[in-house]
Amino acid sequence: MADDIDYARYDRIRPLRWTGESLAVLDQRKLPFVTEYLTCTTSDEVAAAIHSLAVRGAPAIGIAAAWGVVLAERAIVADDVDEAAARLEPALQRLNAARPTAVNLAWALARMRVALARADGNWRQVLEDEAHAIDSEDLAANRRMGSLGAALIERGSGVLTHCNTGSLATAGFGTALGVIRAGVALGRIERVFAGETRPWLQGARLTVWELQQDGIDATLIADSAASHLMKTGQVQWVVVGADRICANGDTANKIGTYQLAIAARYHGVKFMVVAPSSTVDMATASGDLIDIEERHSDELHAIAGTRTVAEGIAAWNPVFDVTPHDLIDAIVTQQGVIERPDAAAMQAAFGD
Repeated sequence: MADDIDYARYDRIRPLRWTGESLAVLDQRKLPFVTEYLTCTTSDEVAAAIHSLAVRGAPAIGIAAAWGVVLAERAIVADDVDEAAARLEPALQRLNAARPTAVNLAWALARMRVALARADGNWRQVLEDEAHAIDSEDLAANRRMGSLGAALIERGSGVLTHCNTGSLATAGFGTALGVIRAGVALGRIERVFAGETRPWLQGARLTVWELQQDGIDATLIADSAASHLMKTGQVQWVVVGADRICANGDTANKIGTYQLAIAARYHGVKFMVVAPSSTVDMATASGDLIDIEERHSDELHAIAGTRTVAEGIAAWNPVFDVTPHDLIDAIVTQQGVIERPDAAAMQAAFGD
């Protein structure tokens, strides 16, 4: 099925570009009106880009962090691997602290640590090779997930997605948006809807823009219109990404995902989570144990820098919520599809 997808048409965008000397980061805060790359020459600049949401999306965060390690090693002098590991660790800790909820960040840093520990005298090249591998493997995984997820969707279906899970959030093609791209390319998806995703408007600024670049028609809706949309019968699947998938299948994703899952179950709409296996966290038993990042209340007080709320109003701004596994019809990773996920199914798929 994957061979039937024209990737030259449906995979045009790259949010991260390694130049050999620096990491070029497509500044997603300025899209869709300005296409501008930030040049990161230090690991701290990469950490700042992650924290500020210039780069966002769990897989892309992990990839950026891996390149951040490469930049960190270029700034140190070390005689051997052990000394290099010690000197690099503070930079790795700062990268890890940039976004605590996305498991891909910690996963990529752990993978870089393992690569370094196994290296010989050429440890600098080993780290660069590992970052390249993390990047290229993510792209291949996304294309695999696109085909697997699209195969679950009946021809003529409509889908609703939330936040941005496309090329901008990954090495390319996307996770949930990769399924949508594949579904459109294969003639299974006829209608695409995207929620605006307040407060950062990733759906409005990024998702519909990405799809427009590929010639895919998408309809933007207010987040609060999702239940009414489901009631009209125009969507048969909600397809979303994930920042962390627990050992029982509970899934953390962009705030607003949980309420979509509740509405989908009520209206008989199926709910799909699409994420690489690096997003699976078998060390966290359930969603109750996930550290939910909260950001500054100013993000709710303004839109695009223009204040819309009276002074003195308090705001609560969690960035993620957790969808219980029993509201999820399928979890799709590059390793396969888990239908009706629970602890036993997750253990069977990822226990090793």
